[in-house]
Amino acid sequence: MTRDGALDPVGRIEELRATIRHHDELYYGVDAPEIPDAEYDALLRELVVLETEHPDLITPDSPTQRPGGRASATFAPVEHRVPMMSLDNAFTADEVGAWVERTRRRIDELGADREVGLVAELKIDGLAVSIRYENGVLVQAATRGDGLVGEDVTANVRTIDSVPHRLPVGAPPVLEVRGEVYLPIAAFEELNRAQVEAGERTYVNPRNTAAGSLRQKDSSITATRRLAFWSYQLGEMVDGPTLVRHHETFEFLASMGFPVNPETKVLGGLDAAVAHCADWQARRHDLDYEIDGVVLKVDDLALQRELGATTRAPRWAIAYKFPPEERTTRLLGIEVSIGRTGRATPYARLEPVFVGGSTVEFATLHNEDQVVAKDVRPGDTVIVRKAGDVIPEVVGPVLSDRPKGRRRWKFPTNCPVCGASLVRPEGEADARCPNGSCPARVAGAIEHFASRGAMDIEGLGEQRVQQLCELGLVVDVADLYSLDPGRLAELPKFAAKSVAKLLAEIESSKDRPLANLLVGLNIRHLAGAGATALASHFGHLDHIEAATEEELAAVEGVGPVIAGSVHQWFADPGNRKVVAKLRDVGVNFNGPETSALPQVLEGMIVVVTGTLEGFTRESAEAAIKGRGGKSPGSVSKKTTAVVVGVGPGASKLTKAEELGIPVLDEAGFVALLETGTVPTQS
Repeated sequence: MTRDGALDPVGRIEELRATIRHHDELYYGVDAPEIPDAEYDALLRELVVLETEHPDLITPDSPTQRPGGRASATFAPVEHRVPMMSLDNAFTADEVGAWVERTRRRIDELGADREVGLVAELKIDGLAVSIRYENGVLVQAATRGDGLVGEDVTANVRTIDSVPHRLPVGAPPVLEVRGEVYLPIAAFEELNRAQVEAGERTYVNPRNTAAGSLRQKDSSITATRRLAFWSYQLGEMVDGPTLVRHHETFEFLASMGFPVNPETKVLGGLDAAVAHCADWQARRHDLDYEIDGVVLKVDDLALQRELGATTRAPRWAIAYKFPPEERTTRLLGIEVSIGRTGRATPYARLEPVFVGGSTVEFATLHNEDQVVAKDVRPGDTVIVRKAGDVIPEVVGPVLSDRPKGRRRWKFPTNCPVCGASLVRPEGEADARCPNGSCPARVAGAIEHFASRGAMDIEGLGEQRVQQLCELGLVVDVADLYSLDPGRLAELPKFAAKSVAKLLAEIESSKDRPLANLLVGLNIRHLAGAGATALASHFGHLDHIEAATEEELAAVEGVGPVIAGSVHQWFADPGNRKVVAKLRDVGVNFNGPETSALPQVLEGMIVVVTGTLEGFTRESAEAAIKGRGGKSPGSVSKKTTAVVVGVGPGASKLTKAEELGIPVLDEAGFVALLETGTVPTQS
């Protein structure tokens, strides 16, 4: 130990090795990691730096000298005939460039006068496996383990639909295929919905769930998990075809019936590689499976063999890792917010942590059941996840950091804003404040009324609404239309120009479509699609107000739950009073006029993805609906056609191709609008 109390290099190296081995056991052995990948990577990188500075301290059993972790004793061991290696990581464009330069230098040293062509593959966040076929029959499947010895998971891999049990005639007598077992996001969400309904703890993320599913002792449980597989590499192969380029491997794998990721791409060089990594970093959430980076590989297979490998990773490949979406931080406290419908939502107050591209101080805990299931307690070290634009959430506690005796958090029995007793209807996950006059509910309802999806009143954000409510200038949404300019001018930081602009916005909102008004009224369960259906069917707010629950439920796209909620809302005297005030000030109650366009798309479902030159997203959907068609946001078996512009969603295109749904360009879309017939070629 040094004079300032820090560990000397020997002590720090041993501490890092012990910590990494502990987390390897949790990650590889029992599929229950305590820290996010980014923090594990940071530990490993620190160890690499220290061992580079002190090469005499490197030992054969160091985590830097082997891939993965030890194989679990739960399954029979499988010795890999060709080692399954890990990959070195790059975290910046400069580190990718440094790897390319190192590779070029090594090629020059080898005397190989060849360009460094690269292949880019998405780094699937799953579990690496090796599947062995003999005489065309699947005989064994194994996890990576420590790279030399893995676990026999043959019975479980056989349950994965995308893994062939037999290969076509002409397959090599011995063929070993490497790839990634993963859990599609849709399957993960479905699994968690079932857990919530059963009152069980939800799963943390698709990767850990996939790993745990593949390691089930009972393969019938694995079969229910809807695992999938992408192939990306060959292991041992006897009497197979002569392959020259790595990208030819994918063509061969596809010919053998293996799923090959469609986003694999041959690149020209460093600039293309950096641009490709940045592109996928921005689009990582467009897919129905999780990725955490891009893998770059030298395309020339002969060069791969000449470049060789270290003890744990090939020199001809590197993984560019995306910025982390999970971090650990301290849970300072748990508080409860009251929403516009009275929903009481617990949320975490955190020590600020940078994750998912921004600093996070608050994160959702969803509801009382989730707090209990996750068992997070004030003072805990917790894992926080923020994926893209998704609201940050607390994944769970780091139990090894929790001292004994820390008390569980209890959900409050009273509204923290107005003091009313919270109620939790039978069969529902959420507790609610029943007081319609609760200040939090009133402010939330007015903010919602002014939001873009409702009446779209610019300048009426959270702080301004709070100000108006606290001064008693508004007690319901209808009061917005009778605001006194003189009183508004007295508010701090609210100049005359700002007052005039806000009042003009409020006045223009009177002409918003009826569907927007319905959304703005804050009727529970009623969103855009249901509001549009009601406005189109009844044609006037008065008719909706007077309709029976049965008449409301009979409208296509509404159903009994929405119908019951709408009918109950209009039956409330207070709500009817608000409607009367809105009528008096001249807010539009009329529904859309019947379209004069020919209804050539009646019964058709057309999905639009990407940017079109002659249409905005809204005008394209309006063109479809105006001709009697529907334009949802996702592709299904019922979809008639998918219209593709610039920068389409990859998952929609993939789904369309899987289902054999016609894909149209903009010219084909125009032809469809004019004729009602899907062009045979587009």
